[in-house]
Amino acid sequence: MHKSAKKPPNRHDLPKLVEKVPDEHKDYVKDLCLRMLQHPAYGQPYEWTTRDFEMGAPLGRGKFGRVYLARERHTHFMVAMKVLFKAELQKGNVQRQVLREIEIQSRLKHPHILRLLTWFHDDSRIYLALELASQGELFKILRRSPNCRFDEPRAAKYTYQVADALHYCHLNNVIHRDLKPENILLTAADDVKLADFGWSAHTISNKRKTLCGTLDYLPPEMVEGHTYDDSVDQWCLGILCYEFLTGGPPFESNDTDMTYDKIRRLAVHYPPYLSVGAKDVISNLLRKSGSSRITLVDVMQHPWVKKCMEKRNKQLLELEKQQQPA
Repeated sequence: MHKSAKKPPNRHDLPKLVEKVPDEHKDYVKDLCLRMLQHPAYGQPYEWTTRDFEMGAPLGRGKFGRVYLARERHTHFMVAMKVLFKAELQKGNVQRQVLREIEIQSRLKHPHILRLLTWFHDDSRIYLALELASQGELFKILRRSPNCRFDEPRAAKYTYQVADALHYCHLNNVIHRDLKPENILLTAADDVKLADFGWSAHTISNKRKTLCGTLDYLPPEMVEGHTYDDSVDQWCLGILCYEFLTGGPPFESNDTDMTYDKIRRLAVHYPPYLSVGAKDVISNLLRKSGSSRITLVDVMQHPWVKKCMEKRNKQLLELEKQQQPA
């Protein structure tokens, strides 16, 4: 006999659902949960349309679409609505890329991966209802930081969370392939959300050859045109950690050929203010051979990462105390 599927929560489960919610937010969360449980879409197939959402202020724009703040009419649940124009997708010949993004992101459920809650389309547009990360792009936050860089506790925390998200992706046979600050969002609770799976690949064999991603983040195996596996994400994590700490990627140059040359030579300059631990993490990720790069689990367990994360948590607690009314 097959095991019966786990039943979705009902109104009798509400006390348990909100037991860890702070007292000042309990009534709001309880009311929101109740409205969700009463929604026609709950626990059964539902045909979503634009009529289900109120569109609000624009949050950003990309090459093929726009992102708006939106509110689901029945529950008042807030989302980020990504609107893609079919004509623009066809003109850019990226229809398959978008379908792959939807297919992959709708399956991934992890605390540090932006959730694709639902999607639908009409004659001219595709709508992606995404989890809302209220602080926006990490790239913009990095650029607004002192000297355009994060301190080591903050950089380590974000590096840990991205490593955690990538590890989950790899366990589910997904290679992200386009890691960079622009594709990471930040929540009000200072947690990162990995987003934009447009260049991702779902592969059982774990072997690919497509050249894709962002120039400054390309690993040596892509530059050389060799077959590669999911260890390309480790390389990109090394670049990301370096950019968090210095304000820019290590191989950035005036032209493509010079960037390629620096990548081939592993020409990394470490500023004197970087600690030994930070350099150790980065240098062990930026290895020419994918097999010689430290694993994502190794990154999460690295002494520098663990020590700095403790400091970051203390920083946030102090900040929270300062913001509380006297």
